[in-house]
Amino acid sequence: MGRKAGAETHPAGATPGHGETPLAGIAVVLAAGILPDRYDPSEQPLDELRRLVAVLHARPVAEVTQRISFPNPSSFIGAGKVEELKAAVNDNDVRAVVFDDELTPAQQRNLERAVGVRILDRTELILEIFALRARTREARLQVELARNEYLLPRLRRRWTHLERQLGGIGVRGGMGEKQLESDRRRIQRRIRDLKKDLEKIDARKMREVRSRRDFYTVSVVGYTNAGKSTLTNALTGSDLFVEDRLFATLDTHTRLCRLGGGLEILLSDTVGFIRRVPPGIVNSFLATLEEARNADLLLHVVDASEPAFQQQMEAVEEVLEEIGASRIPVIIVFNKMDAVQEGIMVRNFLWRRHEAVPVSALTGLGLDKLKEAVRAEIVRSAPEIHVDVPIADGRALHFLMTRGAVIHMKTDEDAECVAVRVKMPEHIIEHFQRRFRDVPVKRAQNTREEPATWGKS
Repeated sequence: MGRKAGAETHPAGATPGHGETPLAGIAVVLAAGILPDRYDPSEQPLDELRRLVAVLHARPVAEVTQRISFPNPSSFIGAGKVEELKAAVNDNDVRAVVFDDELTPAQQRNLERAVGVRILDRTELILEIFALRARTREARLQVELARNEYLLPRLRRRWTHLERQLGGIGVRGGMGEKQLESDRRRIQRRIRDLKKDLEKIDARKMREVRSRRDFYTVSVVGYTNAGKSTLTNALTGSDLFVEDRLFATLDTHTRLCRLGGGLEILLSDTVGFIRRVPPGIVNSFLATLEEARNADLLLHVVDASEPAFQQQMEAVEEVLEEIGASRIPVIIVFNKMDAVQEGIMVRNFLWRRHEAVPVSALTGLGLDKLKEAVRAEIVRSAPEIHVDVPIADGRALHFLMTRGAVIHMKTDEDAECVAVRVKMPEHIIEHFQRRFRDVPVKRAQNTREEPATWGKS
């Protein structure tokens, strides 16, 4: 027989400690109800789910899928498939079922009663992974907030073991009901406290972002495991943590990147995105995504070796829209080109989006072209200014050479000033004027172009 529902759940509000893997070594069944808008005959429907459970070292032993027109209100999948799921659980000594769908609290509770083991939906699975990956205080608070908001409407499910112990808690005011209400109040208080803490972190993050406004800022975004951290390391010479797994890191890291010709930018590696990302997770991680929301340019890194790369690109674009970053100029970067077979799909895609930049962060292929593309975007979109810098003012000259794309430099006949034509974003011009008040700035006429979006048709 399958194990009783709730036997593997954590007490209300509990969060596994950092480094724990709650499903490690546990036999699980993978399940999905495939809605029409998610059906793709060219894809294996549970490929990504297998990769997600692998992060937690779970052991998939069976799979149950069903194409559905709409979710069953009580169990998401049909009654016949629920029986098939129960048989798979009983035949394989399974201790949990992982759904590739977002289940309602009622669906989750009904499935646990029917099948007899813990049911995790896609949201809970991702939260388990995030809890495992959270390394900084900020990430841990963000994960805890998302987990508590997810748990709050599911408290009754988490206390089903008390129902068995007490023979039912249908009478309001029983010990189980009192514990349930106590937990609900405690979690609501914790959610309020977490939001206050994260508001402070968000304010600090905003100050950090604003403090970097004297640099051109570029955020590296993309689907999880597309190679963002590897690319950041390759471009900046840093040693950010890299692992060939989904959601290897949840934190944003900013590093100095030299584009050549003296020009320096700040490059920020951000948390990876995923298809059908739960809204609560996006909301909890807004502070972490602050770098992307305020960047001058986005590098959208795509795993060119992934068959479903187009769907992954669409998922990233949806999240960028959700966080308010969809209007920022973008350069599409096709990474892992060293792992791409001679495939028609990628070649045609690169042809259609002819300004996408193919690279291999692992081998260094195309990195110089990518730096050239970033510099070209600065030249394309930023306003041009003319500055006569006194020859003795090395700091002002150094600022112009490192913060903008210098178009032309010339020392005057008396060797007293250096005439500099440079392109840089408005916020950097303003910073220069505040810092070097005695150096006059003249704006060139009609030189600013609208920012282009590389790789978008």
